[in-house]
Amino acid sequence: MTTAVSASQEARQIPAYDIAIIGGGLVGASLACALEGFAREHNWSIAVVEAVAASHSPADADATPTDIKTSYDARSTALSWGTRHIYEQIGLWQQLEPHVAPIRKIHVSDKGHLGATRLNAADHHVDALGYVAPNIALGQILLSGVKQAQHVEWFCPFKVTGFDINAEKHRLTLSRSDDGSEHQIEAGLVVLADGGQSGLKQQLNIVDHVRPYDQCAIVCNLTMSQPHENWAFERFTADGPMAWLPLPEAKDVALVWTVSAEQMDEVSELSEADFKRKLLQLFGPRLGDIERIGARHQYPLTLIRATEQVRPGLAVLGNAAHYMHPVAGQGYNLALRGVAELAGVLNEAANQGEALGSLSTLQRYQQRRESDQDAVIGFSDGLIRLFANANPVLGHLRAGGLMLLDRLKPAKRWFARQAMGIGGSSVRLYPLTEPLEAPEPEQNAAYHNPITTPSGEV
Repeated sequence: MTTAVSASQEARQIPAYDIAIIGGGLVGASLACALEGFAREHNWSIAVVEAVAASHSPADADATPTDIKTSYDARSTALSWGTRHIYEQIGLWQQLEPHVAPIRKIHVSDKGHLGATRLNAADHHVDALGYVAPNIALGQILLSGVKQAQHVEWFCPFKVTGFDINAEKHRLTLSRSDDGSEHQIEAGLVVLADGGQSGLKQQLNIVDHVRPYDQCAIVCNLTMSQPHENWAFERFTADGPMAWLPLPEAKDVALVWTVSAEQMDEVSELSEADFKRKLLQLFGPRLGDIERIGARHQYPLTLIRATEQVRPGLAVLGNAAHYMHPVAGQGYNLALRGVAELAGVLNEAANQGEALGSLSTLQRYQQRRESDQDAVIGFSDGLIRLFANANPVLGHLRAGGLMLLDRLKPAKRWFARQAMGIGGSSVRLYPLTEPLEAPEPEQNAAYHNPITTPSGEV
């Protein structure tokens, strides 16, 4: 059983782990859970280092996902169909499903133009095109999974204050956040999953490609007068794209509205009544009136991609590797496919007698991820460049394009695959707690087992 490590447990001899994951957030915890099935076979030892103490800790034996309580203002994450399948393989989806809202239909439109595209899960033989999960529920269920992992040790609250690079094992100095005491560990492979503001990435001089969008995102939850009926809306407007995503409550939606940096001050100063009026003006009466507006949060938008995502004994994952525009809701799903791919490559390396942290092993992982990253980042960036342009000629072309997309089945199928996060990995993961046994291949794998589908197939 996973246990928390206190300063009093510090051993005289530096403990060595096969893998150390820096960051125990959504991506880091997902990786720990994805690795556990392979760790049973190879007897790996895994350390997860998290700086922020969570109210629901893997060390809390009494914690249970059934006790999850989500506040009205809780932030949410869009999960693709492919991400669902990853969590199904690990064995966590059954716990997560009661807390998510399925997206059964998607409506894409451009304000001021007639063109629109509609996607329906039934047309693609799936239960849902994607899901919206409150971060609180997702985080607590992942931590519950880490608690079940027999080969994972949880260090929290510890911050990495030293990183000594060695040929075979890297040494990490951990400082306990509450009392400042230090603890050292070694690992053959270190995975940076500590978010977009990764301090360790900067210390290691890993350079980012950065492209500011000169835009900001406004995020809040809304209660509408009419039920959303599991529709998701992507609405492109002259004031920026907005996504309206269904939440588990029948009339609640999560709003993500992108505005230019120049508009940000003006929009942030709107009263609640004026903010409501502005939203309804841009979105229309599709879901009726707005009955409640939650706390508004805002943050600047920038495209960031690490120039080095692997080094000997080091891999960079999640927002530390790539941070993208939220317009298509694919950032977390791209990261989860990276989690699955890294776990699979490490399993291959162990089966072939290769070191987990060898450069050849990690380069194989990076090569498999490049095309998926290029495609998803390019798709999201292209949407912004196309729909954020006020050129009237482009407006008519966009309208025609959306109408054509709605009618051409091959194009619509391709668009649906982007939304569903299908492709980009061929990994088979194993459950956290069941005996090591590969699942039987499923029929109609293009949809029901999407991560086994080559990324380029249509």
